Amino acid sequence: MPHLSVNPSSKPNCSTVWLISVLLGLLAVHTNANDVLTVPQQVSLSTNMDSQQLSISWVAGAATTFDLMILRTELNESVFYETVSVMVSQLSGRHEWNWTSVEPLQCTSLSIKVRSREGQSTSEWSNTEILQGSDLPSEEEWQMFPLDRVVPVGANTTFCCIVKEGEQFGTINYGNTVMNTTRLSRRSYATTVVNQGLSRTSGTNVICYNSFKELKIGAVLFVGYPPLLSDFVCETHDLTSAVCLWNERNTNLNTKTRGTRHTLNNRTFTLSWSRNPKKECRVDHWEGNWTLVAVNPLGQYSLTDSAELSHRVTPVAPENLTSVAHAMNATVLWQWKYDGYSSLALVCQVELTSQGYKTNHTFSGVDLRAVVLPDLYPYEDYSVQVRCGAQQNFWKWGSWSETMSFKSSSIVPEAPDMWVWMNKDYTGQIFWKPLTRRQSRGLMTGYEVTLWSPGESLQHTDILPPDTFAVLVNLTLMATASSDNMVMATVTAKNTEGVSLPASVLIHLRLTDPDPRAVSQAVYTDSGFSLFWQSEVNTTCAYVVEWHNASCKWNCPVDWIKVAPGNTNVSIESANFQPGVRYNFSLYSSSSEAPELLQRWQGYMQELVPSSPVLSLLTTQEDSDILLTWGHIPLVSRRGFLLGYNIYISSGSQLTLLANLSDPGSRSYTVKGLSEGSYKFTVKAYTSAGEDTGATASIMLEPFTDWLILEILASLGVTALFLVIVTFLCYKKRKWVKKAFYPDIPEPKLPGDWSRSQAPLDVKPPHHSLVHMVERPEWDSSKEALVVIPEEDEDEDGQGIGDELVDTDEQTSLRYYNQVVDERPIRPRYPDSSDSSASSLDSARTDVTYTGIHTSGSSFVFQLDPQGSSEGHQPQADPSFCAGGGGGYRPQMQSRVPSDDMGPASPNPFPEPQAASGYKPQSSWQMDSPVDDGEGRSRASSLGSPTSIASTLFLLPDGEDHTEEKRQPSSSAATWLTNLLSSTKP
Repeated sequence: MPHLSVNPSSKPNCSTVWLISVLLGLLAVHTNANDVLTVPQQVSLSTNMDSQQLSISWVAGAATTFDLMILRTELNESVFYETVSVMVSQLSGRHEWNWTSVEPLQCTSLSIKVRSREGQSTSEWSNTEILQGSDLPSEEEWQMFPLDRVVPVGANTTFCCIVKEGEQFGTINYGNTVMNTTRLSRRSYATTVVNQGLSRTSGTNVICYNSFKELKIGAVLFVGYPPLLSDFVCETHDLTSAVCLWNERNTNLNTKTRGTRHTLNNRTFTLSWSRNPKKECRVDHWEGNWTLVAVNPLGQYSLTDSAELSHRVTPVAPENLTSVAHAMNATVLWQWKYDGYSSLALVCQVELTSQGYKTNHTFSGVDLRAVVLPDLYPYEDYSVQVRCGAQQNFWKWGSWSETMSFKSSSIVPEAPDMWVWMNKDYTGQIFWKPLTRRQSRGLMTGYEVTLWSPGESLQHTDILPPDTFAVLVNLTLMATASSDNMVMATVTAKNTEGVSLPASVLIHLRLTDPDPRAVSQAVYTDSGFSLFWQSEVNTTCAYVVEWHNASCKWNCPVDWIKVAPGNTNVSIESANFQPGVRYNFSLYSSSSEAPELLQRWQGYMQELVPSSPVLSLLTTQEDSDILLTWGHIPLVSRRGFLLGYNIYISSGSQLTLLANLSDPGSRSYTVKGLSEGSYKFTVKAYTSAGEDTGATASIMLEPFTDWLILEILASLGVTALFLVIVTFLCYKKRKWVKKAFYPDIPEPKLPGDWSRSQAPLDVKPPHHSLVHMVERPEWDSSKEALVVIPEEDEDEDGQGIGDELVDTDEQTSLRYYNQVVDERPIRPRYPDSSDSSASSLDSARTDVTYTGIHTSGSSFVFQLDPQGSSEGHQPQADPSFCAGGGGGYRPQMQSRVPSDDMGPASPNPFPEPQAASGYKPQSSWQMDSPVDDGEGRSRASSLGSPTSIASTLFLLPDGEDHTEEKRQPSSSAATWLTNLLSSTKP
């Protein structure tokens, strides 16, 4: 903002003066505008308490916009404050404005003020005008507003309760509902009911309680509808007067003061209250134009109608109906109420009812008063009623007359519908269907059944009561006497009027069984069993379809239906059809000849699971297989077409499917490859509806004889084959086997002729039974061995070959009590590198065989040269060999003495022989296997062991040597097996 400063010595500034002048002008204009807006004067108030409307008027010159403020006087609360536009009324010259209050205007005092407005400029407020309420201190009693108010459905209504001076307000209840309240002043409280529904016809109570729950005052509220009319029309019945009809909504306001008031062509009339929406009003003369007005406290509604009299004729109902009945027709007569109908062309409708069925017959004519009803059934009960309308300018049907009943007369009955069932032994049944009331045509008295042979003079007749519809027949006599095998059966019906025409069937006495394979399945649908067949060319005969329960085989109750010629299908429906029952259907030709069977069907109305399992389920063991066999299911228990069988094996409570047999004719099944044990099998037959409960059979699978025999034969065969193979191998390896298991034992070469006498024998070493020793210094002492010189190596004179030393010592001899048991010549033997043999003598006292020469002190021991004796090393005789006195032969009595070196360097390789103390051949026996102690000792080969001549068992060794045997590795078996597998020579 510029700062203005005035300097007395300076000259006036022109721009400053101009600015000040503008500001002063604007201020003057603003002041003038305030002077133009007129303060409203002469404010006045008027009210309409029923509509809760407040009318405010005032004088304010040319102003059109005003601020209006309405306050609750006592609490100074604003009720309404808005800017409104109000024009000056041309009639009163004042500004008028209407305001509708939510609360009744009596609830509390209101203060009203008005001021003029022009844009943002306003005048001063007018003087406050107060609308006095009923809560003034001068009105001390309880009050409630509004009283007995009528409001439309869905409206909102506010009630207020003014409390008496000195008491306390409690609650306001609308019916049984406690409402929320708002305080309007010191004594006034208000509540609002929203979206109100229909009240009772007597209204809904609104009650005000004090703080002690005491009822002090209340009001009644009526909630309803304004009038609503429809279908207003006027017509004439007597061709003179008018009857006006309409439909009207129930307003729920039925009292005299709040009910609907009606006027017709400005003439008021009163209707009796009724819940029927159809209303009517009668006028004595036809006027052609009508206006109907309905008014109630919530509004009004009006309708109009106009028409010519001839276009609105509605005849009244015929009166005094009568009838004249005959067997096949009846005449119905009636009268009219008004004489004017005598010249009126009418169209009338006659409704005829019989056994629940209605038929309509239409007749027309001037002054119509009687009609004839044709095509009636004899002996039938009928009821009839009539209504009419104008034939010209037909408007609508008049009212129905009262019902009149009559009964047609009776005549002879119709011929019954009959059929025949024949068994295979000339017996059977004749059936006929009961005649209906229409077919009987009168009161039935009985039936007459006749059997006669067309070619013979035989006839038989039975009279049966009217409640009999089948008879058993025996045609054996007629079959014997008849030449054409035909019997005619006829049935006639009787009533009070006479006998019917006969119904007949020609019976063929030579029946043939139909082919059971030529049976089709019939399917049941909603319309029944649908049957179809092929029609023969140029065939004009009718058909008969017969059906019965398929489980019946003798004197079966049958049903049948006749089919007109030319038809090739029919749907069979019967109330007797039951689910799970098989029915047989047969199609016969119906002609003058005997009925001929054309086609057969079988079917179920509804298939069910079989009611019983298969019969006689049996189990039979066949080696390791089990054969299951079962019987059929009775037809009555199948309850459906069998599709097959399911075979189960039971494991505990669980069934495992083994097989599905889709052939219904199956009666057996074989379960193969089972092991020994207990088994349980279940066979279940099934239809399209499912399986039956199943038949169960158990079996214990025992070992079977054939298989045992096979096992025995197989075992014997395997054993024989093994023996053949072993024999073959032994034969191929016979020399090796003999060498390994039965080696040749060298027999002693004894000179001279041995006598068989039992005299004492002096045994002296023969010159050719000497053992030559060869000592080789280079020989390893651990490879010590014996070599026996065979007999072939000696010359004829008993001299040894080469320069070998020969032991000819005869100083020592043993005396035996000899008994020669074998004179066989002593054969030479060639010992191998592992053993040597000595001869065996059979003695009567001591039979001992030395199967080897031991390397002990009592043996002939040689140091052998592995290169042979050709290298010039001569054996040295052991000095200790012949040592000892003449105490007898003792080579086995000296035990082997272990030494560190058993080679030539040993000065004393053998210990001193002990004195003779008896024969002990086992004292120096050793194992046949070589022993290596692992400490550099010499290896001694035990080339044999003593055995008894009478036994092939080795004699027991000493304990020391036996201990050594345990330490020996068992190599004989391994060697034997290796030689067996690796040897190539026989």
